[in-house]
Amino acid sequence: MSKTNGLFITGTDTSVGKTRVTAILALALRQRGLRVGVMKPAETGCPVEGGQMQPQDSLFLRHISGCIAPQEIVTPYTFLEPVAPVVAAEHEGREISLDHIAACYAKLAAEHDIVLVEGAGGLLVHLTEQLTFLDLAARLELPILIVARNILGTLNHTALTATVAAQRCRVLGIVLNMLDATIQEESQKSNAASLQRWGRAPLLGCVPYAQDCTPESLLQQGADLDMSALIAAFSLS
Repeated sequence: MSKTNGLFITGTDTSVGKTRVTAILALALRQRGLRVGVMKPAETGCPVEGGQMQPQDSLFLRHISGCIAPQEIVTPYTFLEPVAPVVAAEHEGREISLDHIAACYAKLAAEHDIVLVEGAGGLLVHLTEQLTFLDLAARLELPILIVARNILGTLNHTALTATVAAQRCRVLGIVLNMLDATIQEESQKSNAASLQRWGRAPLLGCVPYAQDCTPESLLQQGADLDMSALIAAFSLS
């Protein structure tokens, strides 16, 4: 392919299943014979093993996607504290540079057909004093996929995210994610239909709850996602 494509995956909040949805997309695209790069520009709450931070989300994505780029390219910034990246950086006396993230992205883009970039938390989480993940997505000129939690309140959170995202970037769509089988709410039966009406972006499908994160299970979980929208958006056929 002569052109490398990218996609920015954000969430309506933290812990909404962005990493799982990113992994599902990576596997589905790999099945189509594409070279898939992954990137998590900043990851916080990283445990330390053997004297080095281990960014769990990006290590998982790197494994699932088959991306062999160096870890410091996939995740340029890792932090110990489980707080917003800018706060974690301040506590460690460091600064996050969007120029450096963009340079790492360019290296991934040069070696892959598509690069999936996963944010941290929501779209307006800060990377620096002034710049957010939305600024990063706009800087990289990436369309945005929104991952929403299938729970009461998701209509407002999703519409807000889609509205703000559309001010700077193209919003590709919404994926509704079921995170917890123990939570049973009446809204879960109607959230998908309601998002189709009021989500302010196309609903690309729903991901059912599952504990298993093996490649086989992830592909099954993503069976109902409208991958044709992704294929069409990036001319990946």
